[in-house]
Formats: sequence, C-alpha cells, structure tokens
Amino acid sequence: MALHDDSIWVASTDSSVHRWPAEVCNPQKIFQRGNSFLAGNLSFSRARVSLEGSTPAPEYKQPTLTIPGIPAIVRHEVLNNKRHVLTKDTSGSVKLWEITKGVAIEDYGKVPFDEKKEELFEMVSIPAWFTVDTRLGCLSVHLDTPQCFSAELYSQELNIVDKPEDDKINLARETLKGLLAHWMRKRKQRMGTSISANGELSSENEIGTRSLSHSDVEVDGSSENEAVVYPPFEFSIVSPPSIITEGTLGGPWRKKITDLDGTEDDKDFPWWCLDCVLNNQLPPRENTKCSFYLYPSESSNVQILTQGKLSAPRILKIHKVINYVIEKMVLDKPLDSGNAQGSFPPGIAGSNLQNQTAGDDSFRSGFKPWQKLRPSIEILCNNQILPPEMSLATVRAYIWKKTEDLALNYRVIHGR
Repeated sequence: MALHDDSIWVASTDSSVHRWPAEVCNPQKIFQRGNSFLAGNLSFSRARVSLEGSTPAPEYKQPTLTIPGIPAIVRHEVLNNKRHVLTKDTSGSVKLWEITKGVAIEDYGKVPFDEKKEELFEMVSIPAWFTVDTRLGCLSVHLDTPQCFSAELYSQELNIVDKPEDDKINLARETLKGLLAHWMRKRKQRMGTSISANGELSSENEIGTRSLSHSDVEVDGSSENEAVVYPPFEFSIVSPPSIITEGTLGGPWRKKITDLDGTEDDKDFPWWCLDCVLNNQLPPRENTKCSFYLYPSESSNVQILTQGKLSAPRILKIHKVINYVIEKMVLDKPLDSGNAQGSFPPGIAGSNLQNQTAGDDSFRSGFKPWQKLRPSIEILCNNQILPPEMSLATVRAYIWKKTEDLALNYRVIHGR
C-alpha cells in the first residue's frame, strides 16, 4: 500500500493496482451497536468482544481507479517437443508459448487446460534441456550446463531454409545466440577491429573466456554460421525477455536483452555461455548416440551386409534407416528384368561388421543406374510398423520401452 494525497494505492496478489479513497471515516459508524450506546465509549477489550462475530460493512465497495495488469500464470506444462509450454493464467486463458522465441504463439481463450494438453500431445522424445517455473506469475526458463545442451533437431524439423536439412541444430546454443544477439552486435561495435601488421584482423581485446582444451569441449562443426540467428530463435525487441544470470565473479544481475549495450564485462556471464556463443564450443555432454540392432523380420528372405551393433544419433529418422537398409542390401548386381516388384535373391550374406556407425553420411551415397528401382522397405519394432519420420529416441521411448539396446526389424513389401 502507498498513501498519495487523498488516496491509497493497493497492490496484492492480483496483478492489477487499485486506488481507494483515503477519507477518514466516522468511528461511530464502525463501533455503533444498536441504538442504546456506542461501542466506541467502551474499553478496547470490551469493544472487541462486542464486535466478535460481526462483519463490518465496507466503506467503499469499488476502487476509484484500477490500473489493469497482465493476468499471472498459475499453471504450466512443458510439451513433449520441448519447445512449447502450455500455460493458464488467473483469467482462465490458456496460451501456447514458444520457448526458443519467448513469445505466445497461440491464445486458445478460456478452454479446459487438460483437454488442450491432450490435444497437443505429440509422440516424440526429446531430452529435457530447460526447466520452467511460474513463481513470479510469468514464465521463468532456466538453462544449466551441461544438461541444456542435450537437445538437438535437424534443421528440416525447424523449417530453416538455406541450410542442409540434415544439419543438426543444438536448441540451447541457438537460443543463447538469439538472446545475446543484441549484446554481441553492441560488443563488436564497441571493441572494433584493427588490422595487424601481417594483414589479419584482430580484436582490440581478447575474449575473456575460460581457456579449455579440445579434450574438455566439443567444437560445433557449423562454425561458418556461428553469428547467424535463425528465425526459430529470434526474440522480440518490442517485448524483450530479461536475462537473470550470475557471472564467474559477481552476484546475480538482471537486464532486458535489448538493454545489453556491450559494456558488460565478460566475467558478468557464465564462462560456458560465452564459450558457446563466442567460441562456438559446447561443454562435454552425455552420449547422444543410440545403439541398436537391425535384423530381418521373420517373413523376410532378404539379408543385408551389416548385422552387427549399430550406433546413430538419437534424432535419426526411420526413413534414414530405410535408406541404410537399401544401401546395404545386395545391390551390387542388377535386378532381374522380371523382378519388378523389388524382391531380391535370398541367402546372399556379406561379412558381419561389428560396431559400425550408421551416421548421417551413411545415407548420402549414390546408387548405381540399376539401383534406381528402389524396393519398398518397412522398419518394425515389437511387430509395430514405424512411421518414416519417427526418430530412434522416440522409438526407444514409446515402442521399445526397454533398457536393452534397441532391436529393429526390416522387411521388403511386395507389390508396391
């Protein structure tokens, strides 16, 4: 509360601020009891007893002025895609937020929260790379190393144009770049560049980040685009979020991302954050690979050259596994001219290759001319046909559901 002239400004758990009259009331109106005497003439203890069980009528029922605030968020749910958060505020409005942009992308109005959550459910498995709380009535997103760097997606899944669809995008790294884009521009302008005697460009000041050896960090291979902020990670400058962080030496501080002017000391930021956005380095992370076995199904008469244990990125899609099967099938000889259905001669097995890696590059090899007749392949897990766009991580979480290495089966579909 705050007294101002003849009014009292009141703020409470409601986000709105109200102004009430501060005129002095006649105490007799409060302490009057019946028509026989005034409770105000009694001692304090007797007056209190005389008022027990009664509810004094409010002198004013409505404020003279209300400054409306934004309804506070009271409920939230992080969706399976780990980029969207569903919220409900005190007005009952349900909204969908995109964490990597810091904006509400959908306002569903006053709808049942649980029903909307079920409607938005996606069968996808992505590591939890951030945590959220709403203790302040708004979304507070927390990034902690190294867990925040555990989630990756292909650029195609994020609809990033002018970038190879198989390039992996680290969600935390690109989010940090989006948050600090204004700061990096201002920092570059402040520091400037000077041409050294040997003709190379060098900064006036060295980057004050922690020096790490290659054994301690991972260097992102897409360094040529390290300064680019992709559209899915562009934060609003009209309603910018605030950064609350603690540097390597000082205590916590807070600024809007548009208030960062480049004069901040590098030590005001966590070292791992600067290593990420300035040096293009990521801290050591847990294994991002998924081990699996690839077997022919019981009804299949086709074998592939590789039957050992395979390892691939967790985000690898099943259609890449299909390509891998086709590539590893016995296709070094032309198909029979009469074999137009895409079936292949059985019983031809190659060497048993152990511990191979089925990375993205395994599926980019070209086929010979007679291999353009691609067979129709299905991949199964637990006798369930897998959608081509499902990832290995999703298969393991929702279909396999075991701690052992994933087991996949393949089969050729005739007549397609």
